[in-house]
Amino acid sequence: MLRVFKKTARNLSTFAMKQTELSIPVPWGEIRGKAWGPDHGRPVLCLHGWADNSGTYNTLVPLLPKECRYVAVDLAGHGLSSHRPPGVFYTFSAYVADIRRIVDALRWSRFSILGHSMGGNVAGMFSALFPDMVEAVVLLDSYGFLPTDVKELSTVMRKGMEGMLEFEKTPEKSQRVYTFEKAVERLSAANPTLSEASVRILLERGLVQVEGGVVFSRDLRINLKNIVRISLEQSLELQSRIRAPVLVLLADEGFEKIFAEQDQKKFTSALLQGYRDRNHSVVTVQGGHHVHLNHPQVLAPMVSQFLRDKVLSSSGLTTKLDRTTGCN
Repeated sequence: MLRVFKKTARNLSTFAMKQTELSIPVPWGEIRGKAWGPDHGRPVLCLHGWADNSGTYNTLVPLLPKECRYVAVDLAGHGLSSHRPPGVFYTFSAYVADIRRIVDALRWSRFSILGHSMGGNVAGMFSALFPDMVEAVVLLDSYGFLPTDVKELSTVMRKGMEGMLEFEKTPEKSQRVYTFEKAVERLSAANPTLSEASVRILLERGLVQVEGGVVFSRDLRINLKNIVRISLEQSLELQSRIRAPVLVLLADEGFEKIFAEQDQKKFTSALLQGYRDRNHSVVTVQGGHHVHLNHPQVLAPMVSQFLRDKVLSSSGLTTKLDRTTGCN
């Protein structure tokens, strides 16, 4: 049974909007999250990036159309959600199955998706596998898929498996205990694309109180390599199965510049061309990988217009985005 806890946001990041804390049961525990907007608004599922949590949408969602119902979840192993059972890997396909569990609990048969980084990859795969369920897709500094060179597949998969086996050999380690301010310093050092305000927002759900201080709540296994990989050819085939309109918003100082290896850039170029060939929108904005959290006002007008045109418009007619600030 879906559990709902209504409350008023206590921090400035949510601009005094009412929040609804959600708990969705899953076979290994619960998926936690929160929602904004009217109960019967047009549904929008918000998926965060790797090692983040649903707080990544605290500053953006309040700037988006008020006619929508926004649900942001902590993916398994992140934020306040349960960790996967022992011996279970974290993979994109497993997250896709979790999305089905989540929307079934919410009783959503059709909805839109906002996905940042890893959450965008989950959004892309879900939209390809369940195209009839998705109204519109917004990818925030994400390409919707993360192809791996076929020559590297065996190496990456083996490393992921060996990493898990090595992890299991060591008895459960107690995580390092921090003061809150030291945790702020730790996350800031690990992710310099985050402003200090954004770090503090993510830590609202990213820490657990323990004796002597706090520990990070995320499952250490999310650091292991994802063993379920797909090639560029498979990625493009899945991309072709997406029926919903897609808006790709890339940061000029974001994912490709910070994370992508040189060989992967040919994959991202092919994916972006695939979106353009299908008349989807690709726009580049100024900012870093977490521009949606650090500077939501940069993206909010474009996301809002996209949702109005593709989801909220009664006529279904579309309006072209002004692409003078981006690339196509």
